[in-house]
Amino acid sequence: RISYLLAARAAGPAMVSDVAVQSILNNTADAVEEMIEGLVLLNPSLKRLGGHNVVVRASLDRSKVALVSGGGSGHEPSHAGWVGEGMLSAAVCGAVFASPSTAAVLAAILHVTGPAGCLVVVKNYTGDRLNFGLACEHAKALGLSVELVVVGDDCALPHRGLGIAGRRGLAGALLVHKVAGAAAAAGGSLEKVAAEARSTAASLGTVGVALKTCHPFGTLVEERIAAGSMEVGLGIHGEPGASLARLAPADAIVDEMLRMIVSTEEGCSYLALPRGERVALLVNNLGAATPIEMCVVARRAITALRSVHGVCVSRVYSGAFMTSLDMSGVSLSLLRLDDERIARLDAPAAPLAWPASATPAADAAPLPPPELPSGAQTRHVPPADATTPPILSSEQQAATLRAVRAAAEAVCALEPLLTEWDQKVGDGDCGATLQAGGRAVLADCASYALSHPAAAVAGLCYSVSRGMGGTSGVLYAIFLSSVRAELANASLAAAPTSAQMAAAFCAGAQAVGRYGGASEGDRTMLDALLPAAAAFTAAAAAGAVAVGAAAAAVGAAAAGSAGGAFPVNRGALPVNLSWLTTLHAGSTPRGLGDACAAYQTSTAEVTRRKNWRRAPVARGSDSCGVESVSQKSCDA
Repeated sequence: RISYLLAARAAGPAMVSDVAVQSILNNTADAVEEMIEGLVLLNPSLKRLGGHNVVVRASLDRSKVALVSGGGSGHEPSHAGWVGEGMLSAAVCGAVFASPSTAAVLAAILHVTGPAGCLVVVKNYTGDRLNFGLACEHAKALGLSVELVVVGDDCALPHRGLGIAGRRGLAGALLVHKVAGAAAAAGGSLEKVAAEARSTAASLGTVGVALKTCHPFGTLVEERIAAGSMEVGLGIHGEPGASLARLAPADAIVDEMLRMIVSTEEGCSYLALPRGERVALLVNNLGAATPIEMCVVARRAITALRSVHGVCVSRVYSGAFMTSLDMSGVSLSLLRLDDERIARLDAPAAPLAWPASATPAADAAPLPPPELPSGAQTRHVPPADATTPPILSSEQQAATLRAVRAAAEAVCALEPLLTEWDQKVGDGDCGATLQAGGRAVLADCASYALSHPAAAVAGLCYSVSRGMGGTSGVLYAIFLSSVRAELANASLAAAPTSAQMAAAFCAGAQAVGRYGGASEGDRTMLDALLPAAAAFTAAAAAGAVAVGAAAAAVGAAAAGSAGGAFPVNRGALPVNLSWLTTLHAGSTPRGLGDACAAYQTSTAEVTRRKNWRRAPVARGSDSCGVESVSQKSCDA
């Protein structure tokens, strides 16, 4: 604890806001009662016990051992979510993070207990032990057969640091509920059910880690854990963890959690697992971990248990089982298994929150992809047609490669700015998506079939398709696919002319509009592409050579991206987000439009700077206002 406090002091003071935690509640004082009412309405097999925050089965078989548990609320679906055939008979719900009263616990015991008796299972917290324990004594005084089992599965603190309280009860208690509930449903005696519950509790180990602590309703927002840090070995009520550590990659975090659970160090050994041991793994969401994070954690936990620790993961459960309100973190629990315990875990259970399947896959190896028709190049850069002689010279191919690289590098460099703009008016993925496409182009471009223009564009299309996701990726792929088709239909015998290039560019821009459903002025990439296409076509029709026509297209793209049809200066707003106009006026250029302008500008710049010989002609000598260049020097 001292080392934790010292580390916390070094990390800086906790950030406490003067703003209360926001929540979708009517009144924090009524939250638990209204939660129970909603739960009962959602599940006809459950009922609320009048006068108490107690959830019970609607139909009880009192000839079998009853199972009661509970504790403070805020851990949902624990505990009321586990009431049902095969698990709990009743759950007693206290206020958020507060033990329920002895009277409520006694009411639950009296309602569910028949001749077979009742097993009460609680986590090892002082309030729960006292209130549930006293209720058990009252029930015994009334002539009922009652047993109490306390679960303490925490592996974060060394033995010498436990004091008189002992190990805390964490998410592993859920597996005790399942084993004991299955034993009771099978008709076991109270002694048998209690013995299995105690044996299961003794075979458990749990460690939790969190990046952000929880925020109880109505309290001031406090961020105890500094950015870039995490707490390891914390409880489920927002209490500090056993240690403060620097945030690490998921695999390293999981490895440390497993090391703590199976440690054999003196004073820290709770669940020694010899190689070949069978275990159940519980990956528990403490409240705000995303499904992506949960799967990444489960992936590493299963892999490491098999490959590093040499144990057999016979059953695995992943989900939100015992939360801590909105805590951003996870816990891992391991349960030692034998045949009888596996049978208890696999036994039917009615609660909807209990996972339907628990047997892990042997591995995550992918299936082989389907065989594709000849010519469908989706797994490697498309090659040139071996039966057709090269169309571009070596010099032209080198110039093309430089231009492609310049465009890709420009888009990659724009990532921070594009991300910033898109975060203001979109989902924030524009920069990363475009950067991924640029990186794919840079990785593949040396393999493009640059000797054949249509094949080279097909290579670009391949890179974009494999590297970019989302809407951007498919729109660029549509554009490039249409450009490739137009060049292929032109049956080129030499480098494409300005008119042929302009026609291909127009075909791509029109395809984006046709499939994407947008038009010029809708604040999309078409605000750069369509003006560029029009300028490209006009310049080519006026006799401009390729470089001159492309320069005209670049200027039009930049102007289209900067202006647009809306009066707001450079607002990155699609029409369905027009309500944001005043919020971001003048501050957010259109991400895709500016990206299009950027890569076109970069391509033009590199062609002007490298290996291009300008003819000594007067400025403005063509009708498009761009400097004319002799055809002979600029065929490439």
